[in-house]
Amino acid sequence: MQTEANKPGPAWWLRTILIGRKPGFTFIRIVVLVVTTFVVFRFVLLPPVRIKGPSMLPTLRENSIHFVNRLAYFWHEPRRGDVVSIRLAGYRIMYMKRIVGLPGETIEFSNGRLLVNGEVLEEPYVKSPYRWDLAPRTLGPDEYFVVGDNRVMPIEDHDMGVATRDRIVGKMLL
Repeated sequence: MQTEANKPGPAWWLRTILIGRKPGFTFIRIVVLVVTTFVVFRFVLLPPVRIKGPSMLPTLRENSIHFVNRLAYFWHEPRRGDVVSIRLAGYRIMYMKRIVGLPGETIEFSNGRLLVNGEVLEEPYVKSPYRWDLAPRTLGPDEYFVVGDNRVMPIEDHDMGVATRDRIVGKMLL
């Protein structure tokens, strides 16, 4: 039976809430959490990426924040339709674009339609009609053709083109 002399006070409850009844286990949990967080953000995910510019509208809104999975292409190569992060000159500035052409394919925009090897590619992520024309281009063995989803912009104002495999950092987590 507890008496007034050995009854835990308010400080005991506060200590129990903040660090638990076994401080040693709490310390181990904190260390495991810090190490896991470091490994995930250092080797698996890029730090949060803020989208700037309208080229991926309506899929990715401007100023939205997303993560990029670096391990997405560890077991397989990038696939058509993937939204990827493309490294320019480091990890500070990257493009977020959609892969529409794979190595060895011929890509062409004709009268507002994307042709892959001469066949129209259905693109459900493009919401508005567009009028782009671009001469056919055959991709090399390590090249991918990337373009944004906002095709309403004039083709001259749009950053698109060939990205080599070594520049593709990972797949966007939507």
